[in-house]
Amino acid sequence: MGDRRLRTGLRVLDLADAGVQLGCDPRWAVRVPDLTAAERAALLALTPGLPVPATAPGVDVHRWVELLDALQQAGAIVPARPHRPPPPAGGVDAISWSLLDPVGDGCARVDRRQRASVGVVGLGPTGLALATTLAASGVGSLRMEDPSPVRSYDVGPGGYRWSDVGGPRQQVAARIVHDVAPHVATPSARDDPDVLVVVEADVADPVRAATLLACGLPHLSVVVREGDVLVGPLVEPGAGPCLRCLDLHRTDLDPLWPVLLQQLSGARSHRPGELHVPVLAGVAAHLAAAMVLGRLDGEPAAPGLTWQVPLPDAVPRERTWSAHPRCGCGAHPSRSLFVDAATGTVGTGPAAG
Repeated sequence: MGDRRLRTGLRVLDLADAGVQLGCDPRWAVRVPDLTAAERAALLALTPGLPVPATAPGVDVHRWVELLDALQQAGAIVPARPHRPPPPAGGVDAISWSLLDPVGDGCARVDRRQRASVGVVGLGPTGLALATTLAASGVGSLRMEDPSPVRSYDVGPGGYRWSDVGGPRQQVAARIVHDVAPHVATPSARDDPDVLVVVEADVADPVRAATLLACGLPHLSVVVREGDVLVGPLVEPGAGPCLRCLDLHRTDLDPLWPVLLQQLSGARSHRPGELHVPVLAGVAAHLAAAMVLGRLDGEPAAPGLTWQVPLPDAVPRERTWSAHPRCGCGAHPSRSLFVDAATGTVGTGPAAG
């Protein structure tokens, strides 16, 4: 029976005469009623993550096997695996994901994250909270960019301190990330990451968005606005709407949007993401981290998904955008993107075929 183990992270709860319950989340909780005192004691003795014994004191062997088979069918018991030490970062994620993984192995997910690289541009409080969350979740390499200094407005919970004010955000953020996850790499190399997150103020820079799209680099937009934060979409070039698609949809709703876009993007300071309300920064950063981790884990968010996190309640509002027929990003079936080899400009044309 050593080839099976109780799923890691599963709580074992005593219901007295009503039996034993394994787990407390309705998605996977299993209740075992009608137990003898010996059967109940044997189940309560099981340890999450460890092999289940072949026999149990005072329990008929066939009855014990029957109980374990039923628990395995319900997902509470999973195949055994060789013991390995917890990952240097992401250990909590490994335990929690063991509850959702089909074979109960959350470490495999964290191992994949260890091999991944994520870029974060814009290291105000929102970007910093995002970076530290990714590091704590097991991402192996973070390429962080922001040449601006830490401001007094940046000081906040779990992030910059007053002693950091005036120091370069990029260097201070690297120190904070290493305090959270000492093993994470923070390279300065210009190699493309697996995903790039851009945290900006007011609007997504249309020039940068077009460049990222033309380079084929997956990127997540986080825009810190006057009274809310917009998280998403996570743009997969050629699959789903891009940031220009969203601006074209906004133009359909408001013909003056291009005027506003030009002013907001042209008047930005050199520091992405200037005003970060702490409660909005926390919610938005963790939503963004979840979207990045989902992509790294092979479970990306739906194309075009955005979350608006507004004051006063900071409750995220979900919206899904479609590809715009006038955009040349390639996501719409009737259009495609091309780059003029002579001028380097991005244009649109009929889709091939």
